[in-house]
Amino acid sequence: MSSLPPVDRLAGVLENFRFQAQLFHSGPLCGLTSFDAGEGHAYLHVLRRGRLEVSHPGSRDIPASMHFEEPTLLFYPRPFSHRFHNPPREGADFTCARLDFDGGIAHPLVRGLPSLIALPLARIPGLAMTLELLFNETDNVRCGQRLLTDRLFEVVVIQLLRWLLDHPQEAGIPAGFITGLSDARLSRALAAMHDRPGESWTLTSLAEQAGMSRTAFANSFRDIVGQTPLDYLTDWRIALAQRRLRQGRPIKTLANELGYANASALSRVFASRTGMSPRDWLKQTEA
Repeated sequence: MSSLPPVDRLAGVLENFRFQAQLFHSGPLCGLTSFDAGEGHAYLHVLRRGRLEVSHPGSRDIPASMHFEEPTLLFYPRPFSHRFHNPPREGADFTCARLDFDGGIAHPLVRGLPSLIALPLARIPGLAMTLELLFNETDNVRCGQRLLTDRLFEVVVIQLLRWLLDHPQEAGIPAGFITGLSDARLSRALAAMHDRPGESWTLTSLAEQAGMSRTAFANSFRDIVGQTPLDYLTDWRIALAQRRLRQGRPIKTLANELGYANASALSRVFASRTGMSPRDWLKQTEA
């Protein structure tokens, strides 16, 4: 049995790149209901009862039409046009939330997920208790209902992410960030980079975090995550720099936090990754 302490694979990501849920609908939906990608929201739909046909106009990476007849969770982690086709009278019963991820499609978890995760509710351990609380709130108007409902939706998302980390192949997760977090050894190195991005990490020190030899770690990381460990570290640091720039932090204060000798060094790496200087990137983002 390993003596290594457990590692939290999600905390470092979600503490730096947060997300928010907002109740969108609760109750029957009849006829055609459209969710337009142009609105800029991700969505979490919980089909409580009834039959559902969902279509994806113009989609190339998921089926154009899908049918569900059992309680199901449908998670669209990024803006993606979809339409619900429900029977015109009896309809189907839903509880739905809009989701907004910090950084949008640049959010590390969003970037690593397919366009749709559809799972029967019974597949996710512990979800039933959360949903019982969620449905109790949406079915009864009380003080603080919307605030509590939004927080419960966020709990559902975290429970889903936990399940995805343990079942990446079953969920159709492509090679990348999430498959790396799913690996018991690589996840330790990834969590270390997430928690301490300013540390002077080397291939050797990261391999030690994973409890692997330098060569085995480098090969496994490249095969499972899809890039080298130090390339991943650079991308993580630049993602953090972008988030902190949006928060109004000056570039000169970020260099030391992110492991760079000075602001010029960080700016050079930033430009090599994004194609523009931090100042120009921020102007474009704000525009």
